[in-house]
Amino acid sequence: MTDIPGIVITGGSGKMGQMLIKNVLASDKCRLVGVLERDGNAWIGQDAGVMLGGQPVGVNVTDDAVEVFAKAQAVIDFTSPAATVGFAGLAAQARAVHVIGTTGLSDDDLKAIHAASRHAAIVRAGNMSLGVNLLVQLTKKVAAALDEDFDIEIIEAHHGQKVDAPSGTALMLGEAAADGRGVKFKDVLDSGRDGITGARKRGDIGLSAIRGGDIVGEHDVMFAAPGERIVLRHVATDRAIFARGALKAALWGQDQAPGEYDMMDVLGL
Repeated sequence: MTDIPGIVITGGSGKMGQMLIKNVLASDKCRLVGVLERDGNAWIGQDAGVMLGGQPVGVNVTDDAVEVFAKAQAVIDFTSPAATVGFAGLAAQARAVHVIGTTGLSDDDLKAIHAASRHAAIVRAGNMSLGVNLLVQLTKKVAAALDEDFDIEIIEAHHGQKVDAPSGTALMLGEAAADGRGVKFKDVLDSGRDGITGARKRGDIGLSAIRGGDIVGEHDVMFAAPGERIVLRHVATDRAIFARGALKAALWGQDQAPGEYDMMDVLGL
């Protein structure tokens, strides 16, 4: 037995899954106890290390979430909304910390995750990087300092294979800007403009999504007024920043009571 937390990675064959496995294997603060994939995936039954192109690590990829979650102290999950909701219930039953980087979650999904958080710690964030979470805080402060003479526009860019839009990070930034102004984001959100839209409504928060190539993630928050603009920007060039943040969250969660947390909590912001 060991006191080092055991980590399960869901969606191990994906880009983020592979990055997460590598980070866990490279860490001396945790150990890999399971890798999960969907039924029928080519990785099922294979050693995770071998599938990454390296040496065997003694952990075979499986589609049995119940079995691997029972071994885990934390589950790191960058998959799909439907899968994440199911994992939340199973992680709660295992009393394992559930770190959620999945985006595109609906209100019903969030309600199910909230229910699971009564039994285990859940850390959920649209983006796990330190830089982005600092950007969120800056966005809130700048929005609070400027009045509605400054239009707020959020522009995000990601690779062409990303399946949801806008990004979870863009929504985090929009929420932060709305919080800074003391309004509800859903009441001022202006996205998906097309055709004859009319003039921009004062106080709205615009949101645009760009998809193409291999862009890891770029987010701009523009405060635009007549005669001047302020632009806050974060550019991600390596997915490892998200994996490192997720691993930090999994380790931080070991000392937390059941409940819902985010990266602001993890980073003490």
